[in-house]
Amino acid sequence: MEFVRFKHARFSASFPSSYRYSRSHYWMAPPGTLENPGLEDFWRVGFTKFATRMLGELVEAQFDVAVGSPVNPGQRIGYVEGFKAASDVFCVLEGTFAGKNDALDVDACIVRSSTYVDGWLYAVQGVPEEDHLDVHGYIAHLDAIITRMQEDPQYASDTHGEDP
Repeated sequence: MEFVRFKHARFSASFPSSYRYSRSHYWMAPPGTLENPGLEDFWRVGFTKFATRMLGELVEAQFDVAVGSPVNPGQRIGYVEGFKAASDVFCVLEGTFAGKNDALDVDACIVRSSTYVDGWLYAVQGVPEEDHLDVHGYIAHLDAIITRMQEDPQYASDTHGEDP
């Protein structure tokens, strides 16, 4: 897997170049990108490194939508709780919900420790939301967000750190 490195001030991360990204900080791995028996034809979705940094370590992930249900971009499909924050989980694809990552039941921290491989949240058979971004578009979006955050002292301390 090839990565594109991003660094802005004290925030640094690498992003898979073949993934798609949402403006709400989810990554979407195209079908066939990750090896998971039974899910080869599905998009896998997870939080970007930026999102995991804002949430902190996850302690719980719950999904409210049944496997086989239709889903749409912007639809609330569950929630996660982390040490720093709790957040609703939204769908970023249109299609059929294929299920959650069962590994989250054993160790929700995998979302942060293996962000772009094993730490995916859910899978969907379908297509990404219309305004999804490629890696360079997401990096430009992220750069603008971090710049705005630097101007707001409330967030300045949450944007530091290097990738582990």
